[in-house]
Amino acid sequence: MNETMLLVVRHGETPWNREKRMQGTTDTQLSDVGREQARALGQRLAGRGFTALYTSDLTRARDTARAIAEHAGREIVTDPRLQERRFGIFEGLTVEEIVARYPEEHARFASRDPDYAVPRGESARSFTQRCIGCLAEIAVRHRGAEVVVVTHGLVLDTLYRAARGMPLDAKREAPLLNASLNIFRRDADAWVEIAWGDVAHLAEVGVTRYDSRAV
Repeated sequence: MNETMLLVVRHGETPWNREKRMQGTTDTQLSDVGREQARALGQRLAGRGFTALYTSDLTRARDTARAIAEHAGREIVTDPRLQERRFGIFEGLTVEEIVARYPEEHARFASRDPDYAVPRGESARSFTQRCIGCLAEIAVRHRGAEVVVVTHGLVLDTLYRAARGMPLDAKREAPLLNASLNIFRRDADAWVEIAWGDVAHLAEVGVTRYDSRAV
């Protein structure tokens, strides 16, 4: 069997998620709710026979991965290529603050030009190449197995687009949920979406449902 199953997880909730602040690569911490979400996710994944556990090296992802590792007895492999998209001067700000401080830059960003990079940030195209390249390497490295990857909202977005053939400038309506379970199959050179936004394990903890701009 040459197919690889990737169980891709968005990190648990952070205070900036709750405040709808642009996080990017700023190294924020999980909130109390986020830690409970990570614990619940770890319990759910404890019985799965995945062979490897990868994570972004940002704290909110690493701490989510640690909760999974504690239940599953797996070592954690960190890879900085799994970091969120860099948003430069926008990081730490709400959308309202961005519009007020950087109206021209926000207008260009809102145009969805895949080659536009916010000052000190990263374009959607280069970000996608970074993420998809890393995820494809993981899939090849663990061909025929099941792997858990803990990462960020827009990394999930790149997989969603790759599996559905969505262009980078198209609006995605599907939500990006904290501590959600999203399953993709890597089959030859194609990504296939198996499950999206599964948060059944958060029934007792609570689901974080916020606009995907606060990533």
